[in-house]
Amino acid sequence: MIDTHCHLTFPDFEGRVGEVLDQAERAGVVGAITISTTTGDAPLALEVAASDPRVWCSAGVHPLYSDQGPHDWQALRRVALHPKCVAWGELGLDNHYDKPVKSIQRQVLDEHLAFIEGCRDDGIDLPIVLHCRKAFDELIPILRETSLDRSRFVFHCFTGSPDDARAALDFGAMISFTGVVTYRNAADVQEAAKLVPSDRIMVETDAPFLSPVPKRGERPCMPAYSRYTAEFLAELRGERWEEFHAAIDANAARFFGIEFARAGGASERGTPGVRA
Repeated sequence: MIDTHCHLTFPDFEGRVGEVLDQAERAGVVGAITISTTTGDAPLALEVAASDPRVWCSAGVHPLYSDQGPHDWQALRRVALHPKCVAWGELGLDNHYDKPVKSIQRQVLDEHLAFIEGCRDDGIDLPIVLHCRKAFDELIPILRETSLDRSRFVFHCFTGSPDDARAALDFGAMISFTGVVTYRNAADVQEAAKLVPSDRIMVETDAPFLSPVPKRGERPCMPAYSRYTAEFLAELRGERWEEFHAAIDANAARFFGIEFARAGGASERGTPGVRA
């Protein structure tokens, strides 16, 4: 499997990305997509991706960084033209924090979506990674107004309710889960995870954040830990590990348009052999 969403350009991983990826590979996590958060971060994410065959990247402006303009949209376009860039994002809305204020978040989101539509018209057609925190009722109608393919969106780090999951699925998007789903106080997220069809679910870490049980509270979270979340989800959903594992691999490969090989023994159920 791969970690479909992490942030390898963050200071937590500076100077040791190779070591982090080696650790992940020993756990059967054979690759990672490093997600950008600003137009300045996107070229750095591409540098990481271009330097290691186990890494891909995205290009986008996170809503919590939307006030860090001016945003160089053409820098994102240059990154998106590279074959190791496999997605736009992350982008969206965040109502958990007071800042950036909603008007700035919305302005940047509108610019971002229009930019993506323009790039598609120029032949750059990538899936889109969404950040949506306490904003499903606002974000989904905005997305419906675009001409973008609904099946090419993924709501990453899903922390909503079962009703939120139904709304995302009815819209047509994928849903991705982090270590949050393993937490005792995440009953709503766990119920939501049971609703997602096997061809619409993905797994990630959002590293360096949100370490799953049994690593909860540790920072940084590591891409290797996506294995813990995947195994938890298989058990939660009452699915055999081999079947769930095959499904998330197929979903990640199809959605992001990438190929990756399973590590030896990665399909065998068991505790990941990783250490922070």
